[in-house]
Amino acid sequence: MAKKKSKPIVAVVGRPNVGKSTLFNALAGEMISIVKDTPGITRDRIYADVSWLDKNFTLIDTGGIEPDSSDIILSQMREQAQIAIDTADVILFMVDVKQGLVDADMKVADMLRKAKKPVLLVVNKVDNFDKFMMDTYEFYNLGIGEPIAISAANRLGIGDMLDQVVEYFPEDSGDDEEDDRPRVAIIGKPNVGKSSLINKLIGENRLIVSDIAGTTRDAVDTPIKYNGNEYVFIDTAGLRRKNKIKEELEKYMIVRTVSAVERADVVVLLIDATEGVTEQDAKIAGIAHERGKGFIIAVNKWDLVEKDNKTMNEFSAKIRSTLSFMPYAEILYISALTGQRTGKLFETIDIVRENHSLRVSTGVLNEIMAEATAMQQPPTDKGKRLKLYYITQVSVKPPTFVIFVNDKALMHFSYTRYIENQIRDTFGFKGTPLKFIIRERKEES
Repeated sequence: MAKKKSKPIVAVVGRPNVGKSTLFNALAGEMISIVKDTPGITRDRIYADVSWLDKNFTLIDTGGIEPDSSDIILSQMREQAQIAIDTADVILFMVDVKQGLVDADMKVADMLRKAKKPVLLVVNKVDNFDKFMMDTYEFYNLGIGEPIAISAANRLGIGDMLDQVVEYFPEDSGDDEEDDRPRVAIIGKPNVGKSSLINKLIGENRLIVSDIAGTTRDAVDTPIKYNGNEYVFIDTAGLRRKNKIKEELEKYMIVRTVSAVERADVVVLLIDATEGVTEQDAKIAGIAHERGKGFIIAVNKWDLVEKDNKTMNEFSAKIRSTLSFMPYAEILYISALTGQRTGKLFETIDIVRENHSLRVSTGVLNEIMAEATAMQQPPTDKGKRLKLYYITQVSVKPPTFVIFVNDKALMHFSYTRYIENQIRDTFGFKGTPLKFIIRERKEES
């Protein structure tokens, strides 16, 4: 079976006020507001899923941190460009026709040229093609190729730009399909021990990390063997630039997390036991939840915590409460330093991966649903009762179900969750989110 390819990542780079966010909002359109069904997560508008000509990609805005003085602007732009180079498949380099070509543009263009990644030069604020077209030509001096004239605010030229963007996406080549090794992303805040964990897992079995064809990003992919099986670990820490102040900037961390999560089957969120679970952890976890990935929470540095017989239960309760939107997540207590319970990590990855790809027969699903509706009557509204006709599983990774009902408006979130819990009671589905699509079918006569 063909493996689901990870979505390409497109990053926007450019000076402050050239219109990066305007373009981002124009492309993300209404997509952004759909995420409100994930309680507990306020999401920065930093990434969005975009479709163009049947191609789906993740758009990342590297801006959002707008410094004031010009030398800081240049260093920030370099940092943003570096992140785009590290994580993106295609880079949109945005300049402003009204400000013209400035020195900072030249310096960032030098970096992007050396990156060996496709870069499209986007000239924004061309609100009138007849009037400004001549002014776009000076941007040929950047040596990045032909300028693409757009107006993000007026939605002009965006289609032509996207046509060029999708041309650079890798064809669905067969390379990845042969590679059915589990892909595991280790994510978490800076300094929780992501690299130490990977180094511990490598142990003596250090495999030479080959240049795997098709991995365009510089995330460090580390193959690790355990009990005769090979796993590929995607380490976001591998992308780190040794620049502490900027490293702490949450947005950069989120960009890196998105690109790692996009490519993984199972995601391991590392939490620091000495700090406890934080809102920032919830934000990072939300990325994996929205993308429907298998999920494990590994509490690291557990060896440093003073414990009595209640400690673990209390800590787990705190995690469950902060990450209440993902009750399915598996929790493990480990130490990257001592290697405590790292074997259990592999076992849990196997279980979660199996659940993530689990298929349930339609007959059994309908039995569960019939029993569930008998135990708890579907809700009514103004005298009309919700009827559930039929349920079937349509895909895996994550397991996705379609329920046919008489009236979508009556199928409240809470009743969908009730059906989900009944399915989980039977099949477990530990470590994986389940997705439900509600379809309306006219009353059966």
